Amino acid sequence: MFTGSLVALVTPFDEQNRVDYAALERLVEFHVDAGTDGLVIAGTTGESATLEKQEHATLIHRAVEIVAGRLPVIAGTGSNATKQTIELSLEAGKAAIDAYLMVVPYYNKPVQEGIYRHFTAIAEAVDKPIMLYNVPGRTVADMLPETVARLATNPRIFGIKEATGDMERLRRIKAQVPEDFRLYSGDDFTAREFMELGGHGVVTVTGNVAPKLMADLCRAQLAGDTERARALDAQLRPLHEALFLESNPIPAKWMLAEMGLIGGGIRLPLTPLAAQYHEQARAALEHAGIAAGQG
Repeated sequence: MFTGSLVALVTPFDEQNRVDYAALERLVEFHVDAGTDGLVIAGTTGESATLEKQEHATLIHRAVEIVAGRLPVIAGTGSNATKQTIELSLEAGKAAIDAYLMVVPYYNKPVQEGIYRHFTAIAEAVDKPIMLYNVPGRTVADMLPETVARLATNPRIFGIKEATGDMERLRRIKAQVPEDFRLYSGDDFTAREFMELGGHGVVTVTGNVAPKLMADLCRAQLAGDTERARALDAQLRPLHEALFLESNPIPAKWMLAEMGLIGGGIRLPLTPLAAQYHEQARAALEHAGIAAGQG
């Protein structure tokens, strides 16, 4: 199953606010060349909440065509409605995706039993592997380790993207799930430590703009070369920070535009990166050895 740097890819938009498939192709080639280990299409970083159902499915299908088997593709199809998630997942699953990424239902504030039943119902309806996604900073609802352990016994559910950044949470999950259950960080700031403690990789935002460095960091840490991984993490630290100066993916899309890979399109209610942060963002790119127009 998947290991290493799994990039939560941004969704590029053109001047008419449509998905820019020429830019998407540039991004895919950028990641293939850089050694990225996999792509997550239409996740949070891909502005999935602003995509219409058919647009969402078409994006996943087109991404699979562009990737053409060169990288694993994980489709973000989660929502706060179980029926809607199943319908979208079945449509997306007609493409040759490798897995789904499904977020804990947001806004509804389900209890743990509701979270368990939500994912169980989806697992019964689809025929591809599911990566759970816990990000209480966005969803409010927090999937507790005990619920993860219940879901980990489902043969369709292979792992979790755990985005709390809490290493004690990782330890609690590891103690309760089967040995072959896969654990992925959803927090770039703590991803190296997460892998040192037994994680299998990261679903990364930073990898959008520094894919080679993130892939190298993951490979070093997963191989037990903690000294090299720490050095790479230090090089990336200002970038980790700059990418969250405003809500993700605002800074990431601004940086990719600076690199010449995409245009500046972003969908409301998100807005372009505020001018007051441009200098810090450029400095973070420079610290990571990334030049404007590099793409």
